[in-house]
Amino acid sequence: MTRVGIGYDSHRFIKGRPLILGGLTIPHAFGLAGHSDADAVAHALTDAILGAAGAGNIGQLFPDDDPQWKDADSMELMRTAHELVRGRGLAVAQADVTVITELPKLGPHLGSMGVALAQRLGLAAGTVNVKAKTNEGMGFIGRGEGLAVIAVALLEAR
Repeated sequence: MTRVGIGYDSHRFIKGRPLILGGLTIPHAFGLAGHSDADAVAHALTDAILGAAGAGNIGQLFPDDDPQWKDADSMELMRTAHELVRGRGLAVAQADVTVITELPKLGPHLGSMGVALAQRLGLAAGTVNVKAKTNEGMGFIGRGEGLAVIAVALLEAR
């Protein structure tokens, strides 16, 4: 059995928080607003994994109105979601993630993000690909107000 899921997340930039993407702290003047650590890469990939398994979404599993998830490590939430999916007899075989932002430039960090995501999921290096695009100056992303992430996860029976 093979299943595919798509995840999406977006957050606005704010001052006073670190920018965490794919489990890495990225040098930037702004971080992301959110209840957890606001790692939009981990959030989008979590939703892709849950969606492929027909297991709901990140907000159902880790509601943002529950104080226990305040400032939570989103990579750990992703790992927990993957364990839930593994309990249903499925596991991530491959994932592809696109971060859409004007700044910061993410090129130097993309490989390390993929490795960090794969490691946290218990997968081999190269299983998770991360790339970055701009929005060509359009919309909230183009104005530098925030960023968005799209992820696709392929699950296979274990």
